[in-house]
Amino acid sequence: MSGDWWTRWPSREALTWAGMSPARLWFVRVLRVVILGSLLWDAFHADRGWRLVAGVAVVLALTWAGWAFFRVSFAHRLWPSLALMSLLLAAALAAEFGDWQVLATVLWCGSAISALERLPMVAAGPCVLVAMTGYVAYQGDNPLIAALTVIGLALAGYTLRLDAEARGSALRLLAQERAARVAETEAAALAERARIAREIHDVLAHSLSAQLVHLEAARLLIEGDASKEQILGRVVAARSMAKEGLAETRQALSALRGEMTPVEDFLRELVTVDRVSVTVTGDRRPLPAEASQAVRRVAQEALTNVRKHAPGAEVEVCLRYENDQVRLDVRDSGGRSPGELAASGAGYGLLGMRERAELLGGSLEAGPGEEGFVVTLRVPG
Repeated sequence: MSGDWWTRWPSREALTWAGMSPARLWFVRVLRVVILGSLLWDAFHADRGWRLVAGVAVVLALTWAGWAFFRVSFAHRLWPSLALMSLLLAAALAAEFGDWQVLATVLWCGSAISALERLPMVAAGPCVLVAMTGYVAYQGDNPLIAALTVIGLALAGYTLRLDAEARGSALRLLAQERAARVAETEAAALAERARIAREIHDVLAHSLSAQLVHLEAARLLIEGDASKEQILGRVVAARSMAKEGLAETRQALSALRGEMTPVEDFLRELVTVDRVSVTVTGDRRPLPAEASQAVRRVAQEALTNVRKHAPGAEVEVCLRYENDQVRLDVRDSGGRSPGELAASGAGYGLLGMRERAELLGGSLEAGPGEEGFVVTLRVPG
């Protein structure tokens, strides 16, 4: 950990002004303008013309060097940063010999603080040592004042470094949080699309399966030279199932938006359509959209299978509200022989219902009962 502390660069977020308060930004800008103005003022008050021109040129050149140091240190380029820092320190020494005390003081102190704030500690340490040695050697007439100045500058530079790191960490956390929110939103959108696609698939699978039953019956009637009225009845029934499929698709979309009728009412509507008995037990309560849709689809699929495999059988549908789940039982009495209609359809209806139940954390069981066939659905709700 200590080795990493010595060699680690400040983060790039820490080396920018991002995240600073407006008041602090203005303070930094005004401080830089004051320092630059002081240096230019010192240069303009030189005694001779050549010193005036040289002073202004030096101030502008050193301003560019400082800006370049900020850029290369932001890019985490060590050797160019050290080269520019060496240039600034050499300029401070030259300013001492040229009797430009204000420029020298700014360079000694500014170089020490900037090195602590923007360089790895293994590189910042020697730079600070050179800068503070030069300051004490040439401007430290009073040892106590010099020592306090060195300590103050070291603390100021390291405090600025810690503050910048904290600000950079906050910016990184904010960026991560925003990315996580975007990913969460995208995942929710994908899950919603998958849920709608699964719901539409189940509705259409049930509707097409029921249509296939009637169309298969119509084919058998045609092959058996049945009357036109019988064949027409099956075709009309298939057409009716197609219309019901479209209506159920719209109903499924409404249900996914939370606009659904209670499950009990839906099951009782099936009584008039499929001549089944419905029983509801337990404390009734609103079900989540997907649990409600699972109950509806399983009931429809089970009744379709009864029509195909056990026509004429008596069917009992029982909906039970239990502690933390809802259970649906669909039982038939077996009926008469299914004949050729049992071969219609792809046979994936109950498999799709089982997958739907497992996605919700529930289960679906289907198999022979004491008399006929039993389908049992359990889903949280």
